[in-house]
Amino acid sequence: MKAANKGFVIKTGTIEQAFELYLKIPEFKNPYKIEVLQKRFIAKHLILVAYHKDAPVAFKIGYALNEDVFYSWLGGVLPKYRNLKIASQLIIEQENWAKLQHFSSIEVKTRNCFKGMLKLLIAHDYLIKSVEPKSSTIENRIIFSKKL
Repeated sequence: MKAANKGFVIKTGTIEQAFELYLKIPEFKNPYKIEVLQKRFIAKHLILVAYHKDAPVAFKIGYALNEDVFYSWLGGVLPKYRNLKIASQLIIEQENWAKLQHFSSIEVKTRNCFKGMLKLLIAHDYLIKSVEPKSSTIENRIIFSKKL
């Protein structure tokens, strides 16, 4: 898998590449250990990494919830590379892969505090499926779904 846009290239990556980027995303204040990420990949999974001039700058990882639903779990773009549509390209690549794997939908969970992600999901025609209330409204989890 390889997609190029505005000098960026998206390729399938490794858990180590994604984990290295994950630790550099400032919004992830209490990051998981790499072992937690690895446990999620027992099922069919996809790890995408976006590169700019051979340097990794963004990632998106997900895995099968079941034979019909792919779960887009974690992703992020280094702050210096935001607003360049890299996250949009990663979403498109993930959706295309999921279609080829015969998934019927993709689910994503985010939080109210991640406004950029909320806007991005809505822009890509994801619909709110449910909300998991938390003690603080800003921390509420919003589950989105998109039919493929």
